[in-house]
Amino acid sequence: MSDPKIIIVTGASRGIGLATARFLLKGSNKVVVVARTAGPLEKLKEEFPGQVEFLAADLADFSVGPQAVSLALKAFSRLDGLIINHGTLSPVKRVADSTAEEWRAIFDVNFFSALAFISPAIPALRESHGRIVLTSSGASVSPYASWGAYGSSKAALNHLALTLKAEEPDITTISIRPGVVDTEMQVEIRDKHVELMDATDVTKFRGLHADGKLLKPEQPGHVMAKLAVSASADLSGKFLRQVSPPWQQAIPTLTIMKLE
Repeated sequence: MSDPKIIIVTGASRGIGLATARFLLKGSNKVVVVARTAGPLEKLKEEFPGQVEFLAADLADFSVGPQAVSLALKAFSRLDGLIINHGTLSPVKRVADSTAEEWRAIFDVNFFSALAFISPAIPALRESHGRIVLTSSGASVSPYASWGAYGSSKAALNHLALTLKAEEPDITTISIRPGVVDTEMQVEIRDKHVELMDATDVTKFRGLHADGKLLKPEQPGHVMAKLAVSASADLSGKFLRQVSPPWQQAIPTLTIMKLE
């Protein structure tokens, strides 16, 4: 059996992040979980004694990244992987109705806070020949009216993966589209932003929910966990997405991923 890996997971209090962390922990890995809400993180630490450290903090605070890296190194003496999974959809507005300040705010959460984790993690990840997994979105490559700020911030993550491939050959960095997943963000899309989105997009997302076609968080979460532990170097810089068979039919493996 291979040695346990030490992985930082952000956005780990619910949804994909929580599913990812639990899968890693059940595989005997050790995890530093980070999110705004402390309760679920505390429960993980109680359930998996000796395997979990956590930070409950606002991820828009750029000091949290260095703190998480320092905690991982202090508690577990190394760092093998980093999964950036936090993010926000708002503002959901058309460009004509948006302000630069609103776009800057979403980039602070979705992109610059990712840099705040990645930069201090690089020395340790070089040493371990580690991996970085960035949670991107289909919106990074396909436009949705009123999602410009969100899609642009995720497209920036895709390019960051390419940049890290060029700059850090000892680190494998991957950007992944998890698919349309049954999370709080989908509730927000269906219920909160319908008047701001195109009617065809509202119909699409409501239909996926009504027809039971949303993915369970465990499906992309398990893939992301596997990538953080064992992704091959030839995937570095790639944007990954799911292909047939549909993820909802079975927990996916790397064999059903393709490169965008």
